[in-house]
Amino acid sequence: MSQLSRVSTGLAELDQLLGGGLLPGTLTVIAGATGIGKTQLGLHFANAGQQQEGQRGIIFDMTSRGDSQNQDAYAARLFNWQISQQSGTAAVDPPRVWDHDLARRDYLHIFERTGRRVTRNDLEYDDWKAWKLELVKKLQLAIWFFYGNFAHGVRRCVIDGVEPTDKPSESFQFDLFEYIYHQILHKEADWVARDLFREHFRVNAALVAERMYDHRQLSCLLLYTTREILLDDLLQRPLDTGDVLSNANTIILMGKTREGSKMGRSLHVAKHRGSACDDSIVPFEITTSGLHLKLN
Repeated sequence: MSQLSRVSTGLAELDQLLGGGLLPGTLTVIAGATGIGKTQLGLHFANAGQQQEGQRGIIFDMTSRGDSQNQDAYAARLFNWQISQQSGTAAVDPPRVWDHDLARRDYLHIFERTGRRVTRNDLEYDDWKAWKLELVKKLQLAIWFFYGNFAHGVRRCVIDGVEPTDKPSESFQFDLFEYIYHQILHKEADWVARDLFREHFRVNAALVAERMYDHRQLSCLLLYTTREILLDDLLQRPLDTGDVLSNANTIILMGKTREGSKMGRSLHVAKHRGSACDDSIVPFEITTSGLHLKLN
């Protein structure tokens, strides 16, 4: 992919709204209430990697409270894609990252629906400390998952299951996302490899050099669940300091709309830094073949 080429969302009509697609190497946030269609949009984006980069994107699921995102069922129905899963309890053996069949996995659910809620206020102090320690242990598995896929040709990722909170700073999900975004996605490949191999990096340095990738070409879609259901409410939602929305290159809002006695679904490109975009509010529908935008 050239530096100036766009990254397809997997939906031609949405690419058109975005002036040709997403900018490579940037963060896109898809924000909307549960059930509005974010996961299906994420799967369209991940699947489009097969044609554009030769590898489908990967899915990193941060759901913790038991509600399945149904990625595997959607992928099988929409794209005949049988998602391969990496266990969230797998022991990390860094040298196995060079084995394509072991490292190239489509999906990792890091917490495997432990039933825990996502904010400091939901837990007693000791429980919060224990949860933070568990999170630290999960980071090495996250590095293994992302680096292993990127080293084998993946260039896009979807991060799903981010739940609404009053303050992003109170959420362990945002702690984890910030680490992934800054310490994996926006970090040179050999330094990510150093974090993975640690004292064994020198032994693996030649293989790291053979599997180098340009982190500036990694594109990320973050699926962010909001409390707001109506698109009008999303359009009026203020951005808090440190809110992930304020740091995204592109923001796409998805919400319910009312027309008379009927409810519908629409989306709006609220932000697309560095590119022209269409300011329309565009209705869409979810069918058995996925999302379909209704452009005029």
